[in-house]
Amino acid sequence: MDVYQEAVGYLKSQHVPAVVRTETEVMEEDVFQEEADSCPLSPFHPESVDFPDTPTLSSPEEMLERRLMVLKGILESEEVYLRELEALLMPMKALRASAGTSKPVLSGQQVQTVFYQVPEIRDMHQSFFSGLKERLSAHCRSEPGPGEDGQMSYTGFELVVGDLFLKMVNQLGLYGGFIGNYEEAVQVVRKCTQSDPRFRTLAQSMMSNIGSDKTRTKYTFEALLYKPLDRVTKTTLVLLDLLKTTPETHQDYALLQEALRLSRSFLSGVNESSQSKRGVTLSHGMRRKLMRDGFVVDASEGERHIRHLFLYTDLLLCTRFKHATRGKQDQYRFGWFLPLAGLKLRWIADQHRSPDAQLRLHTIRTKMHLLRQQLRQHAGSKGLAFAARSRKKLEQAELMLLTHSPVYTLELHSPSGKSHTLLLSSLYELEEWREAIHKVTTDNIETVPPDLLTLTSACVKLRMTQQPPLHSTNAVEGEMSLCGTLSVAVHSACGLQQPASVYVCVEVDGYEFYDKQATTHSSIHSLNPHWDQELEFQVDAAQELRLLCVSQADGKNDTVLGKTSVKLESKTLNERWRRQTLHLGQVDVTVSLKFSPHPLEPPSATAPLHPVFCVPIEIVTQQEGVMVPHVVRCCAEEVERRGLAEVGIYRISGSSSDINTLKTVFNSNLRDAVTRLRRAEVNVVSGVLKLYFRELPEPLIPADKFQSLARSLEIQDVDSRLVSMFSVLHSCPAPNRNTFLFVLHHLQRVSEKQDTNKMTLMNLATIFGPSLLRLPVAALGPIGSSMDISVEVVLQVQVVFCYLQCNNLPEAQTSLPHDTDSEDETTHM
Repeated sequence: MDVYQEAVGYLKSQHVPAVVRTETEVMEEDVFQEEADSCPLSPFHPESVDFPDTPTLSSPEEMLERRLMVLKGILESEEVYLRELEALLMPMKALRASAGTSKPVLSGQQVQTVFYQVPEIRDMHQSFFSGLKERLSAHCRSEPGPGEDGQMSYTGFELVVGDLFLKMVNQLGLYGGFIGNYEEAVQVVRKCTQSDPRFRTLAQSMMSNIGSDKTRTKYTFEALLYKPLDRVTKTTLVLLDLLKTTPETHQDYALLQEALRLSRSFLSGVNESSQSKRGVTLSHGMRRKLMRDGFVVDASEGERHIRHLFLYTDLLLCTRFKHATRGKQDQYRFGWFLPLAGLKLRWIADQHRSPDAQLRLHTIRTKMHLLRQQLRQHAGSKGLAFAARSRKKLEQAELMLLTHSPVYTLELHSPSGKSHTLLLSSLYELEEWREAIHKVTTDNIETVPPDLLTLTSACVKLRMTQQPPLHSTNAVEGEMSLCGTLSVAVHSACGLQQPASVYVCVEVDGYEFYDKQATTHSSIHSLNPHWDQELEFQVDAAQELRLLCVSQADGKNDTVLGKTSVKLESKTLNERWRRQTLHLGQVDVTVSLKFSPHPLEPPSATAPLHPVFCVPIEIVTQQEGVMVPHVVRCCAEEVERRGLAEVGIYRISGSSSDINTLKTVFNSNLRDAVTRLRRAEVNVVSGVLKLYFRELPEPLIPADKFQSLARSLEIQDVDSRLVSMFSVLHSCPAPNRNTFLFVLHHLQRVSEKQDTNKMTLMNLATIFGPSLLRLPVAALGPIGSSMDISVEVVLQVQVVFCYLQCNNLPEAQTSLPHDTDSEDETTHM
């Protein structure tokens, strides 16, 4: 007779109803076991996935290390259980005293029924907890420290606890009386809850201190009364787990075997499938139900594992999927769970991967690209068997990529001190999880003991997501999907409730041969942020575009202000820009899209770098898709945000090392550079802008225009002089002309605060003139050699000063014109 059948027999003998399950429904594996399983979950046949085998605890050192972790976990669990028993017993004394009055809450007989055997069970577990804690504490003190001589791995042989478990198992008869009385006790609680308001108030607001920070958790009376029944079902499972990590040569092995035998013969039949446990409900009769499920990467054990996460109305359940062999049912194995009561969430983005991680991702992506090309080239030519093998390999590679590519971390912190870390590749998906958890989480949410075995078993029927998000199994080939270059120009946003520094995150679906996510730089604090930043994606089988607007705050978590998704259709996208306004909740974001179809090249090992310093301005503006380089705009905006009142702005230099550091970051990552710019000392920011113009290979005003501008200065009539000078300016290339106008407007705004910052138009012209305008090298012949350097500087300053004095400067065009086939569209989400 197996463990389950023993349980059913025992429950029937005690007149406790039990639901008999078929063999298919009975899980023979230990669903509560915490295994060190490094194999990512696969929805395919286990033998078909090319992943490392599950490691086994082959050496005594490994087993003892795992054994110590199991014992510490048992100790923590016992401490929580004792607090719950204390919470259950807390009103017993008062209820007994009330039973002797004229208006008792419960009669003396009812008090005896409700609390039958609970004090004895509490005393038994208190004795076990004290003994186990004492031995673990003594063992931890005796372990060799770092650098000390000794065989630390073998000190586990000296830790003997088998007698404690055997003593506890020999007292499990106390639970027999509790189980036999359980149904009657529940009936008393339910009856009195309905009939007596005093008892109802008590029964619906039992409190217990959980965790080291003494967080108070709310229970119902019935939920606490269920605790001993829940606990006793796990005794056999705990002993099995401990025995698996105990070497056969250990002194505890025989004692634990005997304890396991006694436990199985007496109480292992009392498990989570009994009808009495199914009857536990949440407050006000609300039943637990599934709200959301999906696949995530669990990093709680220090390694990455694909897991199936289930969100119920009061808890998060993490499971390991086990694909069934032919003719059998899929199964889920229990991983961990966290109650939603008091659950704290925190997410961060870690976009920086180590070189080893980058190499691993490149290898996987290259293999995926090759397999994808083979499937396309040999479609229908080599038969179904070849296609099936190639598709299976592609699915395996996608699983590996799904495991190692996530960059978003979602940390879950429970009031009990338990924490788990989930990893996701998509900020959009992370926000969906966060919203779903927030929606069902309230301050007074009740913690009800989860029916773990039944809950885990039911996942197969309840699940809404059947398999991990593998594009190779879900892709819709043909004209419905895009393959080529998708360009997204993010222009501006409006609708913010208060000024904020925000950025836009853009994601695309399809095969992940290249990065499928990109973000704009963060804007200055504004109600109407502008970016005019172009993002480019290499896509294959893409069908959906996702956008998120995110608020960035120093020292705080980023906050998603709104999100939306857009269907990508090849019939509506072409090589001309298509402008539209998207509604992301309360925030409206204006973007333009265009698409150029073409076959994709194999992914490169390193992401292409687009440096901006020491690069001709026409190249920078072309690769950024703008008229004014982002480095110029961002530095000028930051100076205007917090540097207009700075005395000597642009005249006083910042730290040269900080300036060079920002220069390096601008050459590699615009978003990181702008984030650092927001925190840099303002004179460093102004120094970066001056350095950019000084290091241009060609001056902003082309050198061949120097002589024309010098002749314009000789014109005596002011209006005629300006006409001539603007004629020269308009003959300059568009990026040069618009960047120069942008800088002029910026310097005029700086000069408006000259009473505070002491920077007049002449002062600013003196600083920027030599950087923006230079004499051509060829002119240093017959003409240039006779021009004194001081004369050249005077001319440079006078030209810039003359432009700055103009009161009606033309406006600068900062972004490229995104021509559209039709009028702007507005998409409501």
